[in-house]
Amino acid sequence: MHRPVLKLPSWLPVDGFILALVGTVGLAALLPARGPAATVAEGASTGAVALLFFLYGARLSSREALDGLRHWRLHLTVLACTFVLFPVLGLAARFLVPEVLVPTLYTGLLFLCLVPSTVQSSIAFTAIARGNVAAAICAGSFSSLLGIVVTPLLAALVLHGNGGGFSAGSLLKIVCQLLLPFVAGQLLRRWIGGFLTRHRTVLGRVDRGSILLVVYAAFSAGVVQGIWHQVSALRLLCLLGVEAVLLAVMLAASSYVAGKLGFRRADRIAITFAGSKKSLAAGLPMASVLFGAQAGLVVLPLMLFHQMQLMVCAVLAKRMAAGTVPVARREGASAATPAGPGGAAEATAAVAAGQQPSGPRT
Repeated sequence: MHRPVLKLPSWLPVDGFILALVGTVGLAALLPARGPAATVAEGASTGAVALLFFLYGARLSSREALDGLRHWRLHLTVLACTFVLFPVLGLAARFLVPEVLVPTLYTGLLFLCLVPSTVQSSIAFTAIARGNVAAAICAGSFSSLLGIVVTPLLAALVLHGNGGGFSAGSLLKIVCQLLLPFVAGQLLRRWIGGFLTRHRTVLGRVDRGSILLVVYAAFSAGVVQGIWHQVSALRLLCLLGVEAVLLAVMLAASSYVAGKLGFRRADRIAITFAGSKKSLAAGLPMASVLFGAQAGLVVLPLMLFHQMQLMVCAVLAKRMAAGTVPVARREGASAATPAGPGGAAEATAAVAAGQQPSGPRT
């Protein structure tokens, strides 16, 4: 996350939003913003990032988050996968530079290991596989919330030698463009929450339009600076291979750890899907703040990983559902039904309709 922008044939295993992103990258390559247009695009991108995180804060249900605290062991496991195991694997991939990955692509790979988990696709795949949907909602929401602070802090620790990290300016940008709008959204949720619920489909288009604007500005800056001459088709194929291994390791590791810690099957499913994914919607605006003009090439690994995780997890979730009895029969209906309003069916239907049950879009 899976909330396609376009109505695509069911047999086509490509997320519609990814197609829109590819089209935006192509537009930036052919018609990059230059001169005054670049200044306008940069200003619009800054405003789009602030709007995104305002909407994230306004959508996040504090009640659902508090209800989910009783599953603290599960959430800590997901957070450990997202913000500990992923970064460790990203750092371990350093030995692939420069033979397999060029430095800029490695920076992007390491950055994708630092961003928070998804919300919506984790919910959808957990529901399809008959897992604990309530846990997936809360785990994804906690990860997204903590990621606003944790991802920049991790970037300061591990990206200082790879073209990223903190300066006083980037810290101020993080606070102004990400944290303050998010807090404002949370504070105003009491008054605007109903409006957001009634117009979630339209606001979903605003979400994605904002992300496309961020991508256009970032890739335009990269084209103007000539960063695309650093990457060949062979390097991109190598990147895809590395990301396939990364995804396979995280799927296996999250499932194995959940089993060793004694979680029941429904919870293991939620941990597997929430702990192995990365959020494109959160990662793109963060990259634009942290990397500036270099963000175009840095976010490429995240964009590719996002599509890969959707395709792989869609197949995996269907196989889990086909090979097991429904969780509601085996372990009780509460294991597969969110604590808040709705349930697995509602969450799946919301995803199919391009809506957001809870938390930020991914």
